[in-house]
Amino acid sequence: MRWMWNEGERQVVEVPDVDAIAASIDLDPPVEHLRMVWAIGLNYRDHAAETGAPIPSEPVVFVKSTGSVVGNGADILIPPHVAQPDYEGELAVVIGRRARDVPADEAMDVIEGVTCAHDVSARDHQFTTGQWVWSKSFDTFCPLGPVLVTPDELDLDHLDIETRVNGEALQCSNTDQLVFPVPELIAHLSRGLTLEPGDVILTGTPGGVGMARSPQRWLEDGDVVEITIGGIGTLRNRVIRR
Repeated sequence: MRWMWNEGERQVVEVPDVDAIAASIDLDPPVEHLRMVWAIGLNYRDHAAETGAPIPSEPVVFVKSTGSVVGNGADILIPPHVAQPDYEGELAVVIGRRARDVPADEAMDVIEGVTCAHDVSARDHQFTTGQWVWSKSFDTFCPLGPVLVTPDELDLDHLDIETRVNGEALQCSNTDQLVFPVPELIAHLSRGLTLEPGDVILTGTPGGVGMARSPQRWLEDGDVVEITIGGIGTLRNRVIRR
């Protein structure tokens, strides 16, 4: 099943119509009652390799402000003080029921659906302290969409993921590169912590980010970013320097 949210109304979308609809109208984020945005760092082997970081022994967890969440078609607004805005295409998981201490082999049962996410990051601020929250939480820095797909429709361990900027493919990978697959992330996050319906988990970004390229590639005014995940569709947003 595939759902989209258009002007506050939840609608079923047929598979062939997803990208055509998403390209023609702006959509609300595909989360009915957004509560929390959890995010995971360095969770793709190819991304860890390009940054020179060791493979984490357990998930690297941070959060993004819910105020950063926007939908498909919304503009990504870059504040004047951000000189190095970077793109990060990701698979996002939306929790559908309350869950705590969930074993990995039961984790799929608590997922309402999955969607595409863009973890926009201000690199010039991200590494000035040991915390990443502020630099990734500016308004509009978390586009989600275009639709929410129930997990029974997909093999979450083998999804192609691609990020394009102005049509140029800059991230091309597959969720088989995940260090910690989706069930393990849910099991880890829910240890002693209650996940609630409307919690979103960004599962990490693959290799190819602008920070790691030579020369480095930062988002610029007027850029169009498209994040495509197999079986889900394409999340499109334009970059505007505020």
